Amino acid sequence: MEIDTLDRLVTHALRINGRAGYREIGTVLGVSDQTVARRYRRLREEARLRVVGLPNPIELGYETWTLRLRAAPDAALPIALALSRRPDTTWVSITSGGTEIAGSVHVPASADRESLLLQKLPRTPRLVSVSAHCVIHHYVGGAVGPDLRDDSLTADQIAALTPERPAGSGPAAHLTAADAPLIEALAWDGRLSYAELAGSTGWPESTVRRRVTELFGSGSLYTDVEIEPELFGFRAVVMLWLSVAPARVASVGAALSAHEEIVFAAATTGPTNVQATAICRDMPSFYRYVTERLSLLDGVERIESSPVLKHVKQLGSVR
Repeated sequence: MEIDTLDRLVTHALRINGRAGYREIGTVLGVSDQTVARRYRRLREEARLRVVGLPNPIELGYETWTLRLRAAPDAALPIALALSRRPDTTWVSITSGGTEIAGSVHVPASADRESLLLQKLPRTPRLVSVSAHCVIHHYVGGAVGPDLRDDSLTADQIAALTPERPAGSGPAAHLTAADAPLIEALAWDGRLSYAELAGSTGWPESTVRRRVTELFGSGSLYTDVEIEPELFGFRAVVMLWLSVAPARVASVGAALSAHEEIVFAAATTGPTNVQATAICRDMPSFYRYVTERLSLLDGVERIESSPVLKHVKQLGSVR
C-alpha cells in the first residue's frame, strides 16, 4: 500500500481526535465526508490502522509499570502472546534478537502490585529474568498526546479538531466494574458508534451516549491510533533505556519530547531512569539521531538500545 498526502492528513486527524466524525474531519481537511470515510476504511483494511479508546492512567491515578523479561528464544513469542491477552497490558513487543520481551502494565493505585505484576506472569522455566520499573512522569506519547512525527496538519487544523473539555468539568470520572464491557469494546475499536456500543454492552443507546460523553469529557478515556510505521517510511523502531544524572532528568525529558524521533518518553524507577521509544526511517538514521542529538543532551550518561523485532500488542485489546 502506498500512503499519500490525504492518508497522512486523515491519520493525523484521528490522532488528534479519534472519535471525530467523517464530516468534521472532512470540513477541516477540505474534502467530503464520503472521501474521509473511504480513506479511513482503506487505511483500516490495508494499513491495519486502528483507533482505540483507552483508560487515561494519568487522569485516573493509575500506576504504569514497564516490564523487561528475558527468555529463551523459543519461549519469547508464547510468553509475549500470553501477556498481550491480559487486559492490563497496554503494549507488548519482542526485542533484542528475539530473547527479550518489553511491555507496559497499568495498575490501579489501590491494587495488589505484587499479585498483578508478578504472580500473573507466565510460569515457565524458559523465563530467565524479570524486571519492573514504575513510570513516575510521562513526557510524550499515549495519554500525554501525539508525538511530533505527525506534521501533516496545520496549527489551525489541529486546534479545530482538538476536543474541548467541557467547562467546569471536574476530576476524571471514576471507572467501575460496570464499565468493563464498554471499555473492552472501545479498546477494540474506539470509533464504534453509539448504536454499536449499545449492542456490545447491552445498554440502552442513551446510556451509552451519556457514559461515553462523561468518560471522554472528563479525560478518563482518550483515543490513540495504532498503525504500521513502516508504511509511513519508518523502518527502525528502537527502545531506549537512559541513565541520566538526577538533576538533569526533567530537562532531558523535556528535550526528548521535542525530538520528532521520540514517540514515547517517561521517567522511571530503576537502574535506568528514563525510558523512550524512537522511530526512525532506518538504522543509519537512528545512528545519526543517537550520535548527533541524543548523546549530546546534558546529563545523559549511558544509553542502552534494543530494536523492536515484533509488536505483539500495540495499543488496544488483542483477540
